[in-house]
Amino acid sequence: MYAADGLSRLTIFGIIKGEVPIIATKEGTVLLSRLLRKALTRSGPKNRLNQTPDAPHRINPSLHDSMQILSQRMGNSSDFIVRQVTGRDGIPDMAVCYIEGLVDQDQLNGILEAWLTVTVEADGPPGIDSLLKKVLPAGQVDQLQTVNALIPAVLEGKAVILMDGMEKAYSASIARVEKRSVEEPTSQTVIRGPKDGFTEDISTNLSLIRRRLRTPELRIHSMAIGKYTNTKVMTAYIEGIADPQVVSEIMARLHSIETDSILESGYIEEFIQDATVTPFPTMMNTERPDAVAGSLLEGQVAILIDGSPFVLLAPVTFFKFLHSSEDYYQRYDLTTFLRSIRFVSFLVSLLLPSLYIAFSTFNQEMIPTPLLISLTAQREGTPLPALIEALMMELTFEIIREAGVRMPRVIGPAISIVGALVLGQAAVQAGLVSGAMVIVVSFTAIANFAIPAFSMAAAIRLIRFALMLLAGTLGLFGILAGIVPIYVHLISLTSFGVPYLSPLTPLRFSEMKDLFVRLPWPLLKTRPKETGHRNLVRQDEDPRSKNDRGSLK
Repeated sequence: MYAADGLSRLTIFGIIKGEVPIIATKEGTVLLSRLLRKALTRSGPKNRLNQTPDAPHRINPSLHDSMQILSQRMGNSSDFIVRQVTGRDGIPDMAVCYIEGLVDQDQLNGILEAWLTVTVEADGPPGIDSLLKKVLPAGQVDQLQTVNALIPAVLEGKAVILMDGMEKAYSASIARVEKRSVEEPTSQTVIRGPKDGFTEDISTNLSLIRRRLRTPELRIHSMAIGKYTNTKVMTAYIEGIADPQVVSEIMARLHSIETDSILESGYIEEFIQDATVTPFPTMMNTERPDAVAGSLLEGQVAILIDGSPFVLLAPVTFFKFLHSSEDYYQRYDLTTFLRSIRFVSFLVSLLLPSLYIAFSTFNQEMIPTPLLISLTAQREGTPLPALIEALMMELTFEIIREAGVRMPRVIGPAISIVGALVLGQAAVQAGLVSGAMVIVVSFTAIANFAIPAFSMAAAIRLIRFALMLLAGTLGLFGILAGIVPIYVHLISLTSFGVPYLSPLTPLRFSEMKDLFVRLPWPLLKTRPKETGHRNLVRQDEDPRSKNDRGSLK
């Protein structure tokens, strides 16, 4: 399923880092010696929170020297605060180092006040560990042994405690987190279903997933990516359902990222996706916790990025982008109808302008005579060719759409609607475009909005312009000459080893029960084979017979 370089990364990280499972393969024995030699030439583990280019140094037992070293490493920044507390009999001098604005000031003052009120027992001076247990909350203290470990702890919003005469330090988790409350998702709204959405805080997002998947089989792996941002990235999957090879490959690709910063999930998506030169997305993003929980139950892997409300899901297939989480909350017959509308909208958004250009310019014999006469009469006073008309109207609509997104939220929708109506009516009255072209472009834009995934809708918008150019130069033959390479390209795509058009290509009729239609839940007994083949059975056979079902006794 995977190329040799994928196996190499998998084995290297499995042997050296010990953080991902090693998958036994036939080629493993043959490649072992070569992979080990390759591993030894690498620079070592990456993306560690406490990693710095310098060699680790022990903490200086002199409190004054330790504070100086730490201040120099922080560049003597004005927001880096060091508060020193003079000791008493049996209690050493102490210094608390933190970043102003990242720590909770009330908790910090509580630590300092408690330290000043600690008393020495009658049997002698207490140890440092026992002092800290009296002062700091349980479960929020970590020991730090090296200078290199102090900087990441301070930058995470922890308070670092240094003591005179000690070659170790302590970090207290008293970070002040400014975060947005859980709200309804703005990009994936549903009529029936949960209304909570992810936020920019990764801990909150993880709790929303844990609330839905109350199982110990949910596995979470954490790492930090980015030389300057040290962005926390988590992968989540269900042990026993997710494919270990897919999990290992995702982990290996994440560990191989070398960059200065990760500010949003889009960074990660472009770094680890299978194909770079393609308009089609090979990873799905969502801000709905219920969608992530459902995907994990089907064997997919979720990637959470701190600072982003969008969670990545992989592997995915093309048809997942035309499904909605609401499909599983509505009745199966209504869901099937809505899915058919989405697939029709997909075709309309992709082909309608191109077909209109081809029929009105090259293939007029395929249009019924009354309709052809009507279209010809509308275009009688139009000075521009159909291709120029369509391109002009499409570009105008794209400008209005972009302006509506960038403008203030209060006036953005009003400007978009009014601008489209006024410009369209004015263009028809001025004789620049025909009324039929305005209808075609408007219906195409509305159909594009019916696609649930914005990333797939954006890809269709790009491809539509290429098909319009082909239709304006070669007619229907040009449209076919563009569709065939697109289909071949879709067949060649994979998402972490899963065919992009699965289960249509390769064809598996057994997987069609949740593709174009959705069968009732009692009939969806198995998971999709391409992602959940390790544990196909989703639900056991209903012990009740159809005759007994629903009867009252």
